[in-house]
Amino acid sequence: MPLKVAAFYQFAALPDFRQRREPLRAFAAGLGLKGSVLLADEGINGSVAGSDDGIDAFIGELQQGVLFGGRLDNLELKFSQAAAMPFARLKIRLKKEIVTLGDTAVDPTRQVGTYVEPSDWNALITAPDTLVIDTRNEFEVAMGTFEGAVDPGIGSFGQFKDFAARHLDPAKHRKIAMFCTGGIRCEKASALLLARAQMTADVGVTSPLAMR
Repeated sequence: MPLKVAAFYQFAALPDFRQRREPLRAFAAGLGLKGSVLLADEGINGSVAGSDDGIDAFIGELQQGVLFGGRLDNLELKFSQAAAMPFARLKIRLKKEIVTLGDTAVDPTRQVGTYVEPSDWNALITAPDTLVIDTRNEFEVAMGTFEGAVDPGIGSFGQFKDFAARHLDPAKHRKIAMFCTGGIRCEKASALLLARAQMTADVGVTSPLAMR
């Protein structure tokens, strides 16, 4: 029987994330799940696999259970199937960030850009006043990107802050559209731009996967 795979994240204030690690591990292990989950003060990010019932119970607990007290009620979720277990073991890790950017001024739990519906994306990126940025790394960009999108030329997402400092001018770039693989890097990048430059611009984010 195929296994169900859940990939998820949410930026949310979790000041007690260290205390949530062991209860979350025990709950997931009890459901027979394997995979990796990152917990940080800024939220949660992970991929786990197991039976349909196990995954559904796990996601239900994250969203509505006592472990996080309703703080993860807006998870960004993607489900898929696997013929065999894709993970060797269950890991619950504590991190400084759920996606590493390395700028302590950035707080995605306070402000991020606006998600753009796939039906609105083409109109946004073809507008003459929109700067389109691919927030992925060089390897991912080489696999394909949107025509005219700016490639920041980064080997890892942590380098995006340096690209922004060198090349983005909030007085000039008033409307920015960004895309990535799953959405999490776009959210973090938009939080960076809004925090560092205190932009009044419209910052839109999307995932090309959502456009399929």
